[in-house]
Amino acid sequence: MEGQTTYMSPPVQAAYSYCEAVTGQQARNFAYGIRLLPNEKRQAMSALYAFSRRVDDIGDGELDAGTKRTRLESTRELLDRVRHGKVEEDDTDPVAVALADAARRFPLPLGGLDELIDGVLMDVRGATYETWDDLKTYCRCVAGAIGRLSLGVFGTAPGARGAERAAEYADTLGLALQLTNILRDVREDAGNGRTYLPADDLAKFGCSAGFHRTTPPPGSDFAGLIHFEVRRARALFAEGYRLLPMLDRRSGACVAAMAGIYRRLLDRIERDPEAVLRGRVSLPGHEKAYVAVRGLSGLDARHISRLTARGRA
Repeated sequence: MEGQTTYMSPPVQAAYSYCEAVTGQQARNFAYGIRLLPNEKRQAMSALYAFSRRVDDIGDGELDAGTKRTRLESTRELLDRVRHGKVEEDDTDPVAVALADAARRFPLPLGGLDELIDGVLMDVRGATYETWDDLKTYCRCVAGAIGRLSLGVFGTAPGARGAERAAEYADTLGLALQLTNILRDVREDAGNGRTYLPADDLAKFGCSAGFHRTTPPPGSDFAGLIHFEVRRARALFAEGYRLLPMLDRRSGACVAAMAGIYRRLLDRIERDPEAVLRGRVSLPGHEKAYVAVRGLSGLDARHISRLTARGRA
């Protein structure tokens, strides 16, 4: 589809413009990555983000749990309308209009958005996670599924080796991004009454008391915990990066930019673990630009291709 121009009615164009505005305002890292895509793919990714953001906002809002569940199920009903082609171009919901159009243009596995709703329902229920395997289930719902949906937009390059495993790698890359988010947001999540890191890991490093202050729990090995989780995230990135050589140049650049930003966040967190207790760790604009240039040049994809050929990636 890259390079093709397809007619788009004014209502659909307006719906996509709304989704792109939501994406630009609410997800700077994501918006930074998808600007590297051709127009139709960028619009489809914005529609996916806008729907996902709506689901997340319900889960993170101030409503009581019962109302949140009702609204999430209403959102699932909207998704069913999209899935069955029952959203018209003149529908009053721009996110539904854009998502319905994206689903017509691309082979989106819309069940991934059902998984996202399931994951947010886990948040609403106040789920906690005893082991990494438990947390992986949650991460696959809220992030791995988004990776698979994104792959529906990207597609794989013709003749790409190992393309039958592309969805698996996209899912794993989603896990890597989500675990990075969890590390970055431990203090904010604690303030909202949520703990995502596995209870087994917290106990191992003396951090079961949680993260409600700007300093680590007394007597804990907080740095040890963070370094342990950083290594886990790096292993997920290494596996998920196998996706890059399977994508066309601009899709690969988009993935490399978004993943590269998060990998550099991991570097910062690793260097100063307590920074995540003092505030949100972020990258300056010039560093994001460098990551984007690396992605667009194909450096990351070629590097991963070489490592894969040697059996190291």
